[in-house]
Amino acid sequence: MLNFDFYNPTRIVFGEGQIAKLRDLVPQQARVLVLYGGGSIRANGVYDQVKAALAQHTVFEFGGIEPNPTYETLMKAIALVKAERIDFLLAVGGGSVIDGTKFVAAGATMDDDPWTIFEKRAANVQAALPFGAVLTLPATGSEMNSGGVITRKATHEKFAFGTPLVFPKFSVLDPTTTYTLPPRQVGNGIVDAFVHTMEQYLTYPVNAKVQDRFAEGLLLTLIEEGPRALAEPHDYDVRANLMWTATLALNGLIGAGVPQDWATHMVGHELTALYGLDHAQTLAVVLPAMLRVRREAKRAKLLQYAERVWHITEGSENDRIEQAIARTEAFFRDVGVGTRLPDYQLGREVIEPVLNALEAHRMVKLGEKRDVNLEISRKVLELCL
Repeated sequence: MLNFDFYNPTRIVFGEGQIAKLRDLVPQQARVLVLYGGGSIRANGVYDQVKAALAQHTVFEFGGIEPNPTYETLMKAIALVKAERIDFLLAVGGGSVIDGTKFVAAGATMDDDPWTIFEKRAANVQAALPFGAVLTLPATGSEMNSGGVITRKATHEKFAFGTPLVFPKFSVLDPTTTYTLPPRQVGNGIVDAFVHTMEQYLTYPVNAKVQDRFAEGLLLTLIEEGPRALAEPHDYDVRANLMWTATLALNGLIGAGVPQDWATHMVGHELTALYGLDHAQTLAVVLPAMLRVRREAKRAKLLQYAERVWHITEGSENDRIEQAIARTEAFFRDVGVGTRLPDYQLGREVIEPVLNALEAHRMVKLGEKRDVNLEISRKVLELCL
């Protein structure tokens, strides 16, 4: 096991009816800005629950945060924060809303252009407004971590940032808020959580038995509960397991003391920025190809994955590895997410623009061993066709 420093201060308030606890979780004297997305929280009743819980607070609202939150939209939120002297933020929605709120929390305290957060890798973030979250879409784990991803619409760029200053103070997780999610969003969330786990688990062995078993348990839970979540959308226990799994997939615990990959995410980010694919769609396309291209470097963990997660024990090592990758692809398709670029009306024409973007963003030494160069990324993209 590698050395590690694990820190996670986020309080989780989990279960049906817990949104009502916002009245005590949010400081009584706070000037609160509630941030949300396209308005689905009004249709599913979450908005009314939040408003009722905050009836005694001073509340402002900012809606319209996109599925891939943009710098341009979030700068409007920052302007509102400054104009109204907001001192507490509440993100109500999925990972994009929470990511966007993290950017607002940090950016609102700065005199410089908040875009410098990305240019300086968040080293210039010295403070952030406190915020909490009400999660309505289990997927990214943003409700219990200190990272986010923001898109600059004007330049088609997508960048990640992270600082311990933007951990949520608390997150409310009520599985019933997910009952009305469209199947596409449920499937995307399942894939997102699955690939988050894989990026931390499927690298090379360091004898981190606790992290490995934990990660394998999360993967098995997603495989068992993912299809059920689509088939039985009002099963509370299924939705509860799915919601908690997605949170644990990226709250730092399974990544402590182990090497991490994230090459699939970096290539996927460029596909989203350039062509507008959902984040999870890019992961479902890229991960199987990434595993095939890098199967030798990942051989030991691929064999472990095949045996422990997919229960594949027969055949040669190469056969078992290929079966495991094929089963992974099939699982993504089973939850409604395509695994090839043509599934999204894209073809060979995307390869050069994605490679150029990776180079421009200095994403030329990716992976757990920093050996995923542009040539390997090219091979991966070619296998995505």
